[in-house]
Amino acid sequence: MKKIMLSLIAVLCLAGFSALSFADEIGKMKADVKGEKDKMKADVMGEKDKMIPDVKGEKDKMKAGVIGEKDKMIPDVKGKADEMKGMMGK
Repeated sequence: MKKIMLSLIAVLCLAGFSALSFADEIGKMKADVKGEKDKMKADVMGEKDKMIPDVKGEKDKMKAGVIGEKDKMIPDVKGKADEMKGMMGK
């Protein structure tokens, strides 16, 4: 009976230690995953910061092109408006 109780206590102690060890391993894994996640996030943000000037440059170039086209069209539109006014006056 004594041997059975000692065996049972020994098994329970081993189970308790292995559970603690498992929890410790889970904690380490969690910290590793969080570190990797933070590293990846920093890499992505770095790439984003590198791309911002390029995107702004492209936007400004496109905007300048649109404004240039608008400036070219203004005399034509004014000429058409004057022509229509002249037709209405007749």
